[in-house]
Amino acid sequence: MEEDPSCYQDAAKLAAGEGLGAEMQLDDVVGTHPDYNEEEEEQKYFRRKRLGVVKNVLAASLAAMLTYGVYLGLLQMQLILHYDETYREVKYSNMELEDIDRKWTMFLAVGIYALFVSSNYWERYFTLVPSAVAIGVAIVPLWASMGHYITRMAQKYYEYANYKEEHVQEQRQAPRGACSTYVVIFQTIFYACFHLSFVCAQMPMLFFLNNYLYQLNHTLYGVKHCGTLSHGTLPGFNKTVLHSLPRSVNLIIVESVLMAAAFLAMLVVLLLCGSAYRPTEEIDLRSIGWGNIFQLPFKHMRDYRLRHLLPFFIYSGFEVLFVCTGFSLNYGVCALGLEKLAYLLMAYGFSASACSSLALCTLRLRRQCPLLAGAFVHAAILVTLFCWAPEPRHVVQAPLLYSIAVLWGMGSALNKTGISILLGMLYEDKERQDFVFTIYHWWQALAIFTVYLWSGLPMKAKLSIMLLALGLAAGSYLWMERKLAQRVSYRLPRIPRPRHKMKGYRYLEDDDSDETASEGEGASRHEDEDDDDRHPAEANGGDELPKDEGEGTD
Repeated sequence: MEEDPSCYQDAAKLAAGEGLGAEMQLDDVVGTHPDYNEEEEEQKYFRRKRLGVVKNVLAASLAAMLTYGVYLGLLQMQLILHYDETYREVKYSNMELEDIDRKWTMFLAVGIYALFVSSNYWERYFTLVPSAVAIGVAIVPLWASMGHYITRMAQKYYEYANYKEEHVQEQRQAPRGACSTYVVIFQTIFYACFHLSFVCAQMPMLFFLNNYLYQLNHTLYGVKHCGTLSHGTLPGFNKTVLHSLPRSVNLIIVESVLMAAAFLAMLVVLLLCGSAYRPTEEIDLRSIGWGNIFQLPFKHMRDYRLRHLLPFFIYSGFEVLFVCTGFSLNYGVCALGLEKLAYLLMAYGFSASACSSLALCTLRLRRQCPLLAGAFVHAAILVTLFCWAPEPRHVVQAPLLYSIAVLWGMGSALNKTGISILLGMLYEDKERQDFVFTIYHWWQALAIFTVYLWSGLPMKAKLSIMLLALGLAAGSYLWMERKLAQRVSYRLPRIPRPRHKMKGYRYLEDDDSDETASEGEGASRHEDEDDDDRHPAEANGGDELPKDEGEGTD
């Protein structure tokens, strides 16, 4: 029996139809949706990226506020407790713990970390001092990394906001000054949050320690002179400031709350702060040698811009510690009593936080305005303090003291925010800013150490040193801006190229490298050259020209 050829044709057509139907079904599943808008989805993606950057900035700011607030609050509480004669005798007998707090804990514990908080559960010489030394080592890297992180977030936000630009898509360097707006805004947000740490630090005193303090008539009974007539740290202050000793269980509760806040800050950084670099942008600093790593911050001192800013770095350390010790004790506590110390520092903290927003004027005015305005405010206050000696135990002077605290907070906000904005703007085109911020916070830490050394000087001598440092800082900064306006070239160290080959995506072996022969020869010649870039400054606004324009001498 012969088979009908038409049957085979029908079967082939059926199979083809089934195959076409399956292909159409597959397209429906994995193909482009008819309502898909590529441009709209791209905008949504980069909007999420920008929100992620804002989240990173807010998380870093919150962590810094908690970190410094817990440290200041714990340190302030422990210094008051250990100042009291009865507390020391009951708890430590003849261990002379007062000397520990005056010299070592107060000097070395310039930071808050869980180690320092936990050491206060068992207060002994061999727990307080080593923990203070350990966290003191970490203070400069912490704040240097914070400053660098905020600046880097500004750069990333610019990239996500201008993702269609050709230089962004090709991952080339942004035009000079392109990120300045975001640097100003993000640094303002950071310091507005950070200065609230002075408010948070007063919570242990407000809700716990103030319940155990004597009134001012007892604590200030032997004080004869305040303000500009005083010597050292509030001479004549009563050695007994606690009318009853706090129970150990209450101290443990307070320290546990502070410990929880410290760990919360760590978790915020760990879980909420995103990476500052893409994996392909990271630099393995070990590959350039530890010697170069330690030399790089000091090599940046060849740049005259940093040298001219050194007096401002030093004054920044002077002023923040002076308001917490010299002004708060010799003026505020001397007139209002120890029980008002928390309110005085809270006025300073709220003012500094609110006035950090004044740095946004840099978006419309010249970048000199915040720093010089802050210097002017502090200069006026220092002259006023030099001529004023409050009456001991005279509470009617409270409005004037609170006003000075508020104005000092305004000057501090303009100073701190202005310096960080200036560094971010001057070095926004540099691969890494952490070396620059390391110089800033290193000199600031040295200035804080100097303030502890002069604690026994007369108040007039302290104020004179502050005025001299402020005048030198303002003059040196104006000189720097003048040199930039005159296009005086500056030297900018580069991170050295890796001296050895590594496997992985960062550094390729010779056989796997995709560089041409001419590129390889150029790189080898480049490594033999000096490690400095020299750039002329731009006359308009004191900014620099791009890296490939001109050379000169320092």
